Amino acid sequence: MALDSDSLLEYPCDFPIKVLGRTQAGFAQTILDVVRSHAPDFDGSTIDMKTSRRGKYLSLTCVIRATSRQQLDDLYRALCDHPMVVMVL
Repeated sequence: MALDSDSLLEYPCDFPIKVLGRTQAGFAQTILDVVRSHAPDFDGSTIDMKTSRRGKYLSLTCVIRATSRQQLDDLYRALCDHPMVVMVL
């Protein structure tokens, strides 16, 4: 295990990422593809999906096995820059 000097995380670790977007066809698959491009071992069947009360938004929670701060930074950047994504937590 490696301790990141800039955070309290030890890598590798399970790390949840929540992605919010408008409910639309292909959103979940697109997010899965982005996540897998940065965490190839991510199991898509573990995605937790929740629709907003009025059905306008969909949130996806993906728990990845993070291996480094750089990996997380790159994944967050890719998700935040994607046009289908409203917010990443």
